[in-house]
Amino acid sequence: MSSETVSSRKSRLQVPSGADFGVAHNIAMMSSKGRPTQYLARLTDVRQMDAQSALDQMKSLLGSRPHTVYKTAYYRKQTKNHWARDDPAFCVLQAIFLLVSVVAYSVAFKASIGTFLGFLIHSLFWNWLVSGALVCSILREVANRHLTVHQSTSHVRQSVEWLYAFDIHCNAFFPLFCVLYGVQFFLLPLILGNSFLALVVANTLYAVAFSWYWYITHLGYRSLPFLTNTEVFMFPIAAVILLFVLNLVGYPFNFGWNFARVFAQIYLRDE
Repeated sequence: MSSETVSSRKSRLQVPSGADFGVAHNIAMMSSKGRPTQYLARLTDVRQMDAQSALDQMKSLLGSRPHTVYKTAYYRKQTKNHWARDDPAFCVLQAIFLLVSVVAYSVAFKASIGTFLGFLIHSLFWNWLVSGALVCSILREVANRHLTVHQSTSHVRQSVEWLYAFDIHCNAFFPLFCVLYGVQFFLLPLILGNSFLALVVANTLYAVAFSWYWYITHLGYRSLPFLTNTEVFMFPIAAVILLFVLNLVGYPFNFGWNFARVFAQIYLRDE
């Protein structure tokens, strides 16, 4: 066998250069640009939504193994080359649950139509959608800039998709919703009081809810194999615990805040 033939075979077996992988990566990025449009289009077609799968994922998020929700993201990456959900059913159900809870709170507080609409806008658009988009954009930027594992030029550079970051927010928001819109509702006669017990129970609910949010957020970023040091997303839990302790210590000095009462004053007080 001639040396030219051997060298030609070796050239075909060589790993493509970083530039070749870059071209492939750009093609994948271009093909994914239409995904947000496709995702929004599916919102108008209920027949394409898998509500049962979304409910199963919600159940898993409340269980002892919430990380299993993110395994489906890994399978999507292997089969469809993206991490985010195709199906908007999870978001749609979350919005419906928020609407139902807002109606329940408004009835319980005998809120006016104006107060109900204000609470609905704050809960659905600001607390869930706008704040969620802002938080996931910031965390995605942190992850892509500071937590990405730097690989050789022969590997395609990976990054966190915005839709996947929003998926993480939706996953993390669901346990928070269950605690602050569900459990809190049934404890309103207790936690709206002025006693120390009311403050402890109410603030415990809020501490658990927000700590749960950041824990589920951490799991979402930890599931991405190209990220490292994702424990930083649990740092806000320390701030939650500190605020909880400060409110307990400050209660004898009229400094402690009952966050359930603050919640009611902001969202459900008629002018």
